[in-house]
Amino acid sequence: MKIGYYPGCSLHGTARELGESLQAVSKHLGIELDEIPDWSCCGATAAHSTNHLLAVGLAARNLWLASKQEHDRLMTPCAACFSRLATARFELRKDPQLASKVDSLLGPGLSLDVRVLNMVDLFHEMIPTLKERITHPLAGLKVACYYGCLLVRPGEVTGCAEPDAPVAMQEVVEALGATAVRWDMSLACCGAGLSISRTDSVLRLGREILADARKAGATAVIVGCPMCQSNLDLRQGAMARAGETPSEMPILFLSQLIGLALGLQDTELGLHRHFVDPFSVLHALRMPKALPAAKEKA
Repeated sequence: MKIGYYPGCSLHGTARELGESLQAVSKHLGIELDEIPDWSCCGATAAHSTNHLLAVGLAARNLWLASKQEHDRLMTPCAACFSRLATARFELRKDPQLASKVDSLLGPGLSLDVRVLNMVDLFHEMIPTLKERITHPLAGLKVACYYGCLLVRPGEVTGCAEPDAPVAMQEVVEALGATAVRWDMSLACCGAGLSISRTDSVLRLGREILADARKAGATAVIVGCPMCQSNLDLRQGAMARAGETPSEMPILFLSQLIGLALGLQDTELGLHRHFVDPFSVLHALRMPKALPAAKEKA
């Protein structure tokens, strides 16, 4: 299966492990990620708050490039990129005058029929193939599926039929043999892009999310967003209140969890790049491989 691919900026830097694991898993499943040439920043997270036409145009340019490659679907693994691309498509489809202005900027060739997918959408479609290819079922592993703000809402933009009670990630997790726990914070905000400017808010929100995951019995949190992963992984040491020593909670990308079930090597999945060492997850799965402690991203 061949699909248009928009990696976005973070997969070349702070979220290298997402890019590595996604490529490894896709190759194993027979998915060809056809990266669109000369892609550009989607405008996340500030452009849409400063200049509406620019924000739509930045995202639309990548849809335009996908159109020129004759792709009818464009997958992006970053939830923020997904939100901006899907929002641009939605706004252009409902506003002909805006579409005309963007056409004048980009030139002819933009197709608004290009569907934007996120990583959860892609792997949910692949559930039958996943079940066939699993070599290391994740039985006994309990995880909390965390969507955050942008993967499913608003439903009219994302295409999620149940944006207030999504189930796609849970269904993928359960197809791998793991258990998706029931918890209350799957759609809560992690603080998003405020990690530097409002660190106190990010710590408070992250503390609440992880506390609820622990209460539900999860041993790891599964995410589909590099910003969420960074906030929940990087900040755990600072999240502890004075006198508290909560257990560390590995924050894994959905692609990494799938890679574990497919028997891929931990280095292929970028597991050594996490701040919270995911060895506990590998140990729980009784997998015959060890991970060195990794407190810094290489």
